[in-house]
Amino acid sequence: VQLQAFGGGLVQAGGSLRLSCAASGLTFTRYAMGWFRQAAGKEREFVGAISWSGGRIRYADSVEGRFSISRENAKKTVYLQMNSVKFEDTAVYYCAGINTGSNDRDPNYDPRAYDYWGQGTLVTVSS
Repeated sequence: VQLQAFGGGLVQAGGSLRLSCAASGLTFTRYAMGWFRQAAGKEREFVGAISWSGGRIRYADSVEGRFSISRENAKKTVYLQMNSVKFEDTAVYYCAGINTGSNDRDPNYDPRAYDYWGQGTLVTVSS
C-alpha cells in the first residue's frame, strides 16, 4: 500500500493551495481518507476526513469553512482544498487511510485509528 501526498509549497496568507493524495495497492472504495497535519514542535492533529463514498465529511474546527475535502474514487485520489490560509496552517500535511469496509459512517478523527499513512507534504504560509 502506498499513499503519496503532493501539492505542498509556499503560499501567502489569504491564498489557496490544493493538496492531492494518490493511493495504490488498496481497494480505495473500502477506505475512508483523512488529512492530518503536524507543525514544528507540535503533535499531529486532525484536519478533516471523508468517507469512502464521499457522502460523509468532517473537519476540525480550525479549518471548517476554509478547507474542503473531496475524492475521486476512479482515480484513487483524495484532495484537500485549502482556502484563506493562515500562518498557523503551516505544517507538514499527511494523508491517511482507514479501512471501513462498506460502512459509510462519519470518518474517524483519531490518527491512531488509521491503517496507512503517506509521507507528508510541507505547506508553508507566509505572512
